[in-house]
Amino acid sequence: MPLLDTPVRLGVQLAPQHSTYAAIHDAVGRLEDLGVDVLFNWDHFFPLSGDPDGTHFEAWTMLAAWAEQTERVEFGCLVNCNSYRNADLQADMARTVDHISAKGGDTGRFIFGTGSGWAERDYDEYGYAFGTPGSRLDDLAEGLRRVEARWDVLNPAPTRRVPVLIGGKGEQKTLRLVARHADIWHSFVTGEELTRKLDVLARWGEKEERDLSGLVVSNELRERDEAEADALYDAGVRLFTLGISGPELDFDVVRRWLDWRDAKN
Repeated sequence: MPLLDTPVRLGVQLAPQHSTYAAIHDAVGRLEDLGVDVLFNWDHFFPLSGDPDGTHFEAWTMLAAWAEQTERVEFGCLVNCNSYRNADLQADMARTVDHISAKGGDTGRFIFGTGSGWAERDYDEYGYAFGTPGSRLDDLAEGLRRVEARWDVLNPAPTRRVPVLIGGKGEQKTLRLVARHADIWHSFVTGEELTRKLDVLARWGEKEERDLSGLVVSNELRERDEAEADALYDAGVRLFTLGISGPELDFDVVRRWLDWRDAKN
């Protein structure tokens, strides 16, 4: 643990804010053509930077459109908020988007990225109970159990065992959920802190009696340089994500990190 004999992959988180949908649609096509491995959006209802009342689009309807538009890339939310939708509904939505992305083939490309939620404005304006960090994590634990149970009984089933990505770094609850459910663990921790978190994950894996040798470790590149990325790589990160946002999308920074990915591989 973690999975080290896998190629470095680059995921781009295309923020669904401060853009028209036409611009987002165009960006999805350009990013797939450039060679990124994964496309992500996020699950919020208002912008997270810039004008807080600027343009913004909903995550899951966008993911269904991406499933139809793209041919090669994997894609998903970084991350879905467990609080906003019934867990069984989340499972059904994920299964459906997975099938759309398969385009009649055998295997879909959807990644189920999920987390407990944190953006209080989303909760307040859309009428969800905000609770506490602890209560939201408890809800996520129950939600993940229900999502996996629903996948087992849906007809048709998902096209593959849908990869689960869990974001966060909390050692008592979040990392235990990673050890129990995740195929991909995403965080923003530094290379030095990552070593400690992986030790905690290994202990949770033992308690959960789950082999974590296949776990993919994911981290963010935004505001980092190549030396920091190299340190994360040396610590075990193999999926690197890069956030870009409108109104002016920076494709040059994507090309820079694609070159770095290719050099690593």
